[in-house]
Amino acid sequence: MATTVAAPRAAGPKHKYESGIWSWLATTDHKRIGQLYLYTALAWFLVGGIEAFIIRLQLYGPNGRIVSAETYNQLFTMHGTTMIFMAIMPLSAAFFNFLVPLQIGARDVAFPRLNAFSYWVFLAGSIFMNVSWLFHAAPDGGWFAYAPLNTRVYSPGLNMDFWVIGLQILGLSSLAAGFNFITTIINMRAPGMHFMRMPVFTWATFVTQFLIVLSFPFITVAVTFLLFDRFFGTNFYEIAAGADPLLWQHLFWLFGHPEVYILILPAFGLVSEVLPTFSRKPLFGYPVMVYSLILIAFLGFGVWAHHMFAVGMGPIADSIFGITTMLIAIPTGVKIFNWLGTMWGGSLRFTTPMLFAIGLVSLFTIGGISGVMHSSPPSDLQQTDSYFVVAHFHYVLFGGSMMGLFAGIYYYFPKITGRLMSETLGKWHFWLTFIGMNLTFFPMHFAGLDGMPRRIWQYDANQGWDVDNHISTIGAAILVVATLIFVINLVRSRRSGARAGNDPWGAPTIEWSIPSPPPAYNYATIPTVRSRYPMWDMKAPELTASVPHSPAGEKEVTVKVGGATAGHIETPADTQLNAENAHPSAHELGIVMPTPTIKPLLATLGLCVSFFGLIWHRHVPIIILGGVIFVAALYAWLLTPLEPEH
Repeated sequence: MATTVAAPRAAGPKHKYESGIWSWLATTDHKRIGQLYLYTALAWFLVGGIEAFIIRLQLYGPNGRIVSAETYNQLFTMHGTTMIFMAIMPLSAAFFNFLVPLQIGARDVAFPRLNAFSYWVFLAGSIFMNVSWLFHAAPDGGWFAYAPLNTRVYSPGLNMDFWVIGLQILGLSSLAAGFNFITTIINMRAPGMHFMRMPVFTWATFVTQFLIVLSFPFITVAVTFLLFDRFFGTNFYEIAAGADPLLWQHLFWLFGHPEVYILILPAFGLVSEVLPTFSRKPLFGYPVMVYSLILIAFLGFGVWAHHMFAVGMGPIADSIFGITTMLIAIPTGVKIFNWLGTMWGGSLRFTTPMLFAIGLVSLFTIGGISGVMHSSPPSDLQQTDSYFVVAHFHYVLFGGSMMGLFAGIYYYFPKITGRLMSETLGKWHFWLTFIGMNLTFFPMHFAGLDGMPRRIWQYDANQGWDVDNHISTIGAAILVVATLIFVINLVRSRRSGARAGNDPWGAPTIEWSIPSPPPAYNYATIPTVRSRYPMWDMKAPELTASVPHSPAGEKEVTVKVGGATAGHIETPADTQLNAENAHPSAHELGIVMPTPTIKPLLATLGLCVSFFGLIWHRHVPIIILGGVIFVAALYAWLLTPLEPEH
């Protein structure tokens, strides 16, 4: 069985967008877009971290005076909004973009230009919301923006206008990406890449996109109602007009609880790639892991009202949502035991990615246990709006999501850049992060149980919260040091890290069969996948001897590509592609890739102009100008051929 690569062509003329800054502004390459997401999200992560550290300095001791009450409200609102919508979600999107086509054996996503549009809209929305600081009008109503505090009556300035419009822009980005990746995973898998052979990260991505597509309409409706209330005088949330502010809470949490899984499932997927590699064992209970991802997503839409036990829904509603909250702990607990089963008896290598993956398993377990406590309405009534809840969701989102994302960054950095990150600095980063995270957030459980409320600006010395807040602020300082080490490691390794090669970890999945960093076309020949762990089938068949979907008969088959044996993966020969810059161009191989285009960026600029006109005294000419730019750019985008003409 043999496949040959197309005969090389002469190098073609360079497109005007193929080099320099234009190559990034006009790119439709999923790998470049993934890198744009990665570095932009890390920048916002630093911004959100600075906001958090100022909050901790303010609360270090009684009657803190670092910032005013008004600034404090803006800080905790923007900290939550930044970390959720501008750091963790786009960090996950960075891995969606970079990894999914590589893991399923595709050359790009289904809609490359829509993919670029999604990134530029995300960047525009995040900048739009943070520009509010320059107007001394940063959002100040909490990242959840409860009605009626989000209405003109209680927030008459521009603060919540920036939040409403910024969130609407960010939601558009997420929806565009969601439809794109669902289409990509369904339609663009390589031959033999059955659903039950897909890597778990691809499964996590697939499930997450459905969560995005099904949950974001709720927040879109809620924010649109609020936008009309604030800009056009409607009364969706105005109590004086007979509206019920609980409408906001129901719409928001119908989105907000699936959002928790949008934030955590990609990290689960990354950890499910890291643990088998460094345990030298196939993932324990792969089918159950996949089914639990699906069950988490399904149950995630039935637990939203456990955020609302304090509003007086009544015993029947409280009981129903308490039960569903208990049930969702089952598929989550399954994952914990499957990860432990993967490590049990394995040949463990405690590399930096492995340490962060284990960190997720341990810290998310703590966050999950405290979450199950909230399934009991009487317990929740004591803990709601206290620092106990702050501790809980930081163990979920920092101890869970960020630990998993850091594991993914260290694990896939060699594939992204072709260089390894420093293990020494990486382990310093892990241990300081692990220690600092627990020092910061664990004492908040006790402060909350002792009555410390959330969103508090100052507290008196006789409350009994001093020691807990001292420890939390010291822990936050350690996290600052840890993050600084990470940034140094990232920058140094990007420039001068050790060469990685195709597969520095001995990983099992097909993205490790191609050069690091990958060529623009990913695979010179689309791979044929015959098992769940094709790289191990080639290099360490003893590891996959008992894995289903890897029939023994198939393991005797070898596939020759370009004269080189490549096991179960049809790829170019290693000798052709191993050396830096040695792989041929797409034009030389006769591979047609999407043309770069600036039009998605221009369409995004049109949207921004319109929204700027809306927030600036509803300036109709500016709104119309932005609409014209958007429609013209979109029209030109749709008329331009996707592939270059030869």
